[in-house]
Amino acid sequence: MTEDTRIPLRVVFEDQYLLVLDKPAGLVIHPGRGHSKHTLVKVIRSHCPHLPRFPRRDRPGIVHRLDKDTSGLMVVAKSTLVQERMIRQFSAHLVQKTYLALVDGVMTRARGIIEGPIGRDPDDSKRMAVVEGGREARTRYRVIELRSAHTLIEAIPETGRTHQIRVHLAAIGYPVCGDKLYGQNSQHLNRQFLHACRLVFEHPITEAKLDFSSPLPPDLRKALEDLR
Repeated sequence: MTEDTRIPLRVVFEDQYLLVLDKPAGLVIHPGRGHSKHTLVKVIRSHCPHLPRFPRRDRPGIVHRLDKDTSGLMVVAKSTLVQERMIRQFSAHLVQKTYLALVDGVMTRARGIIEGPIGRDPDDSKRMAVVEGGREARTRYRVIELRSAHTLIEAIPETGRTHQIRVHLAAIGYPVCGDKLYGQNSQHLNRQFLHACRLVFEHPITEAKLDFSSPLPPDLRKALEDLR
């Protein structure tokens, strides 16, 4: 057994056309600089060794991404046809993605919409930012629970820009707790408190409505208890 096959892969749903996975935090999606071995792509290939050839061999079946330190639900296609149809659903904003996020600060509005074009930060190439000339981006949020210094929210990105939720929340003054790139470190967390908890879409072949949920992983549950 290779080292990659020992990475836990929680399969939420699987049929002959696609996989729905619950990605753990700390796992990057595809190979890149400094990440050639421990990737979701490698785990997928171990789980589905007979996947067909995809146009992008380094991203077989990848339809959308989660940041390395964001956990939660992802869909993976098992053929180019399914991949193309799922990408069209995402591009048409027909897929509902819901995240749980804990932010620094106490939000004064129970719900809201954040709109701001997102592009590369001109002062730091590793960051994204709300910038003039960026790509249109829109995020809805709803407060779930208020704390003395934090707020637990549900965030629904209506577009799919890189780091969108993290950038938008930081832009309005409520960065995600533990987000070292857009906020600050937290003594309660080793990563940002962001979890893709729900994924709703139409099956690309059967057209059935699929609705999946994922509970908070242990590290985020513990952080919540510590902060309570």
